[in-house]
Amino acid sequence: MPTLTRKGAATRQRILEGAAELIREYGVAATTLDDVLSVTATSKSQLFHYFPGGREELLLAVARYEADRVLADQRPQLDELTSWPAWGAWRDKVVDRYRRQGRLCPLNAVTSHLGERTPGAQAVVSELMARWQSEIAAGVRHMQGTGEVDPGLDPERAAAALLAGIQGGVLIQMSTGQTTHLESALDLGIAYLKSTRDQQAPGSRTAP
Repeated sequence: MPTLTRKGAATRQRILEGAAELIREYGVAATTLDDVLSVTATSKSQLFHYFPGGREELLLAVARYEADRVLADQRPQLDELTSWPAWGAWRDKVVDRYRRQGRLCPLNAVTSHLGERTPGAQAVVSELMARWQSEIAAGVRHMQGTGEVDPGLDPERAAAALLAGIQGGVLIQMSTGQTTHLESALDLGIAYLKSTRDQQAPGSRTAP
């Protein structure tokens, strides 16, 4: 994408955020370019200037925007997994995020609509999961450094298991409207991490 002026970047962001809000409220199929033009007070020439590929390019940009929001909505807690109370605060933040989101996942809706004909859509999800797993793994490593988690535990695998539990819980929530499974996956995943501290060899734990 060519470098935009400050005004151009603001216009593009307005179109993007307007499209994202429409999709969150009405879904992908019911959101037209005319709707986006109306709510963002932009012209068709402006929209195609910033999104020359039209609706498909705009939807892909919305997918990236929603992927970024998934992690942004977990901050600062996701950046501060440095104690068990901090992990609990992150757990609450994740549950609250998806409870507020409700049964419609805009990222899933957009990527499902784009489907296999737009490889970039699947790449957005893959990149999100990689970033999310990496940040959780960083928290596991920190807890290993303070002696709160078994140093022999693979941080990436532990993070992958937690992330799989979150995603499974979110999928069930999308069907039932309940966060019970999401909460259980997080609670048991964090409890397992805590339990590895007690499995360490005597004398291996860092003194408090």
